[in-house]
Amino acid sequence: MSEQTLRQDVLTARRIVVKVGSSSLTTAAGGLDADRVDALVDALARRLDEADPPEIVLVSSGAIAAGLAPLGLDRRPKDLARQQAAASVGQGLLVARYTASFARYGRRVGQVLLTAEDASRRAHYRNAYRTLDQLLAMGAVPVVNENDTVATAEIKFGDNDRLAALVAHLVRADLLVLLSDVDGLYDGDPSKPGTQRIAEVSGPQDLAGVEIGSAGKAGVGTGGMVTKVEAARIATGAGIPVVLTAARHAADALAGRPTGTLFHRTGSRSADRLLWLAHASTPRGALHLDEGAVRAVVEGGKSLLPAGVTGVDGEFVAGDPVDLLAENGHIVARGLVNFDARELPRLLGRSTRDLAQELGAAYEREVIHRDDLVVLRG
Repeated sequence: MSEQTLRQDVLTARRIVVKVGSSSLTTAAGGLDADRVDALVDALARRLDEADPPEIVLVSSGAIAAGLAPLGLDRRPKDLARQQAAASVGQGLLVARYTASFARYGRRVGQVLLTAEDASRRAHYRNAYRTLDQLLAMGAVPVVNENDTVATAEIKFGDNDRLAALVAHLVRADLLVLLSDVDGLYDGDPSKPGTQRIAEVSGPQDLAGVEIGSAGKAGVGTGGMVTKVEAARIATGAGIPVVLTAARHAADALAGRPTGTLFHRTGSRSADRLLWLAHASTPRGALHLDEGAVRAVVEGGKSLLPAGVTGVDGEFVAGDPVDLLAENGHIVARGLVNFDARELPRLLGRSTRDLAQELGAAYEREVIHRDDLVVLRG
């Protein structure tokens, strides 16, 4: 495709997820920049006001950054308690700003706070989808963020680029647009002469030898180009193309003009919530498997039975995500376990029939059902 050709994946998208980072919405000192928020909303509203508009879900960072200045903080705190306090103050300010800005176009917004790990659970996944789908059906613009006021690992280890890719998968989007303070992926440090923007990425081979930087200079976000490329990998692997560009080019990106970097889809679309289990959950423990169980899970697509488990690590309860380890200690899969950690030791190596006869029918079940299990290596 020529750089001068409008991007058909963008023009034909009926449902779009747009993610914007903290540095594109706030000042370096913290606090929302109303002009930047309005400029982003202007770009989104322009597409929404077309004759045959798509639906748009906005994944917005900025809650913690927005809460810094009001709390007298001059930089993002390192301790969890103050991060959560800043998120609590900032989230209200962020949504209020979006509400006022979209109101200029007669549009409503709906706040949706997600904890990424919860969405790997079947009931939570369905509920999240229904809420977002209904908001869109009623003409509102969902504004999604992680629930940073109560989240722990999400603040410390997570990022909204990954969340945006998973939300795009959740709502069955046709396109993901990642907006940053950099106008695309470059083949080196964009501040150095001689580096060039990569217009399109068709697969991992196009990124061989590319230097990918970390968080930007503003210091108010947690991501960087690494997390954006990883988000693009998750989304394109699930059949969703991705445009990565600067927030100031949002209107061009949504109009299909060749701005930033276009990541082409590499996989097929799936409605499988297990993508969340693979990429968004934090394992609470681990189960050691014998060779036969590894083959059954990895190659045969089978459920994990007590007979194939040789050891248990960690403290977890039924419903928690756990990693499955081969005999060499390598992680081969992840799943939602059906037993508490304290229950499992007396079940190991035994058949479900024997367990049912001795302990009752409640124990004639899988340790992890195949519908709650995702293979992490082939």
